[in-house]
This record gives sequence, structure tokens and C-alpha cells, in this order.
Amino acid sequence: MKYAHLGRSGVVVSRLCLGTMNFGPETSEQDSFAMMDAALDAGINFFDSANVYGWKIGEGLTEQIVGRWFAQGGGRREKVVLTTKVCCPMGFGPNDRGLSALHIRRSCDESLQRLKTDHIDVYIWHHIDRGDEGALGKSMWKLPQREMLRPPHLKHETPWDEIWQAMDVLVQQGKIIYAGSSNFAGWNIAQCCERAMQRHSLGPICEQSKYSLNCRAVELEVVPACHEYGLGIIPYSPVGGGLLGGALAKHTAGRRARLDIEPFRKQLEAYEKFCRELGEEPATVALAWLLANPVVTAPIIGPRTMEQLTGSYRAVDLTLDKAAIAKLDEIWPGPGGQAPEAYAW
Repeated sequence: MKYAHLGRSGVVVSRLCLGTMNFGPETSEQDSFAMMDAALDAGINFFDSANVYGWKIGEGLTEQIVGRWFAQGGGRREKVVLTTKVCCPMGFGPNDRGLSALHIRRSCDESLQRLKTDHIDVYIWHHIDRGDEGALGKSMWKLPQREMLRPPHLKHETPWDEIWQAMDVLVQQGKIIYAGSSNFAGWNIAQCCERAMQRHSLGPICEQSKYSLNCRAVELEVVPACHEYGLGIIPYSPVGGGLLGGALAKHTAGRRARLDIEPFRKQLEAYEKFCRELGEEPATVALAWLLANPVVTAPIIGPRTMEQLTGSYRAVDLTLDKAAIAKLDEIWPGPGGQAPEAYAW
């Protein structure tokens, strides 16, 4: 395994991050334990979780599984740089979501209990707080409107001074060490970092963004913002939800597969052909492409099976030359660079 500093911080993490989102809903506890042990044995010391993973509101099922794995001892907790997240709904009350100081501090204590640890290494805001819009709305979490939405007059963003006050208190209490963000726009990152500097806080050290060969919008403003402020990018869905993992070869029938593949068929044909020429698995190439970006610290791999986990290791040792990068850019063109040059003179 290879390692890198997490953004501008001094902490060192593996170039692959083990995502635990499937632990519980897709993968049994026994198999989840085996994968965490295997990841640790392979040198992966960076684990990502969230209080909502498990998808049963308020239960934190995935955090509980990770906590029971830590409780086995053997230095498991001490060897792991652990992230978990706050923002999304963990109950049906008006203060059971968002980034209020009240919700942040309650959620941290609840995550610590489930994870059976006394501290979280990187505490991540799962989404920018837009009151009840965006990720906090019913569309993402598929819950009835009456259960999810506050009265309209309560919709607003939590002030950054309140958010940073809550995070600074948690740091002072030893409950968290670092802060991070997820699903932030470039201007959100700038706003967050500037306010932290004004308060003499360290500020966030990483940003989790949806980023892959076929999803490159973050190159417009998020990637430049992270570069400027020293945040390491932690891409999630790095193989495009499986699309870049050999979709044509693996999914040759079925309506759902056709719906997912057809819009990208020509690109996938060219991509998988190029991967065969390289002698590499498509998922490996997708991960290696991200790792070639100096702003990327570690893509999140979210395995459902041991085979998916071990199959990702090769990406760390695969170096794509300039010609290969250029070919991938040709097949999966990005937005044309950063804003505004990508779309203006």
C-alpha cells in the first residue's frame, strides 16, 4: 500500500479509503468484519462511514457494525484513521438533521457510542446545510413529506460561526481531531475555509465529492478550491456506480442494465477496449486515473464482496503515462478545465 498526507494535514492515510456504506444493507456483519480485517492487513488504514449508513433512520446500523469490529481489540481502532458524517436526518424531530450546533454535538456523541470509540479522527459534514433543501429533502431519503420537512419559515442555512463553534468545542473535548466536508460547491469550500481562518481554526482538511471519469463536473470549481485551500479530495463513486467496472462485459442482459449502459455505450466500448490494450481491469484504470490527480488523496472503494475489495489493490501500483491519460480524456472528456476558462475566453 502507498500513503499520502490527507490534504494539508500531517496525518497520513492509505491511497485507498475503505467505504463501509454497504456494511449491513448489502454485506453481512461477518463478511464486513472479514473485509475490514483484510483491508487492514493490506495496509488500508483509512475507513469512511456515516451515521445514516444502514438506511434505517436513527439506527446507525453501519456505525454499529464498525464499532463491534473495533471492540474485538487487537489494535484495530488504533490502526485506523476513521471518518464519519453528520447532517442528514437521524430522526423525525425538527432538530434531528442539519448542521446546528445542537445537532452536531448530539450526533457526535451518538456516533461515538455506536462506534465504540472515544474520538472520531475526521468528522465530516455530509452536505452543505440548506435548511430542508437538497440532501435533507424527501427525494433523497424517500420519507413522507410530513415526516421530513420543517415549516417553511424555518428554512435557512446554519451560520458558519455556529458550525465552527460546535466543531471547535468537539476538538477541545477530544471527541474529534479534524473536520471535513462532503458534497460542497467550490464557493462553499471557500466560505467555510475563510470563516475558519478568521476564527483561527484549522478548517476542513478534505472534501468528499462524486468524482470519476464519467462524472467530472467538480473539475470546474471544487477541484481548484480544494487545491487552493489544501483539502484532499476523497472521491466517492469512483467507478461510476459500476459503469466503469466492465459494465459491458458483466451486464449483457436486463432492462436496468440496458438503461444504465445505453447512453454511454460508445464510450464504454472504447473504454473497455483501451483497458484490454493496457492489460488492466476497467475498475483498476478508473481508480488509477483518479490517483494520478495530485489533489486526490484516496478514492473511496465501497466493496460488497471480498473480491471487490482485493481487486482494487492493483490501482495503487498502476501508473498511467501521459498518453494513457490523454486517451482517457478523449474517451471521457471533462468540462474543459476549471471555470471560467472551461466555458469562456
